[in-house]
Amino acid sequence: MTDELLPEPAPPEPDDAAGGPEPEVLEVPDVHALPGGVHAALEAILMVVDEPVPVDRLASVVALPVAEVESVLRELAAAYRGEVDGEVVAPPRGFELREAAGGWRIYSAPAFADVVGRFVLEGQTARLTQAALETLAVVAYRQPVTRGQVSAVRGVNVDGVVRTLTSRGLVAEVGTDPSTGAVLYGTTGYFLERMGFSSLDELPPLAPHLPDLDTLDDAIETALTAPRPGRDTAPQQG
Repeated sequence: MTDELLPEPAPPEPDDAAGGPEPEVLEVPDVHALPGGVHAALEAILMVVDEPVPVDRLASVVALPVAEVESVLRELAAAYRGEVDGEVVAPPRGFELREAAGGWRIYSAPAFADVVGRFVLEGQTARLTQAALETLAVVAYRQPVTRGQVSAVRGVNVDGVVRTLTSRGLVAEVGTDPSTGAVLYGTTGYFLERMGFSSLDELPPLAPHLPDLDTLDDAIETALTAPRPGRDTAPQQG
């Protein structure tokens, strides 16, 4: 009698309950093969950021050595200034690529500040929301202040509101926190103009409505160190 070959047993099903589905791994494209290469890839990233991005993070995203990415960034910055090999060969662009606050970001050129300001401020008749008014009050009375500090006072994320106030010309970046590197915000001359003040000294007392600095610091520390379900409990910088 001829022995029949028995089919091999099927491999065991994966234990979903134990390991769960494998996380999706995003494939990193070869940026040199993209239209415009690494120069265009970095430009595309820098066009969507609202804070300076460290060069090592950019290098990680495009999967290239830090030295190569930094060299390309400096080439882009020079090109926007109309420079090649240190010589001006073309008119500068209306924007600049700057290294600031430990990272890189595209800014409008200072020479066009009046034009940009007119565009931003003209025709903006919509009233601010209550959330925007409360955020503006915290910035006005506690400036210079980080977004994390404002969030600690209001108890909610204020990233979108701060962007709105910035686009309205009411607040602006005024520096960076020396201990954390977070961007500091303050009110602008346009804010004083709209309020009818000549200086911040004319702001009315608001002590009963906002916590004092000690209370603010306590609130920030509590917010940054409180554990969050399902997330790492390490404190986050503002």
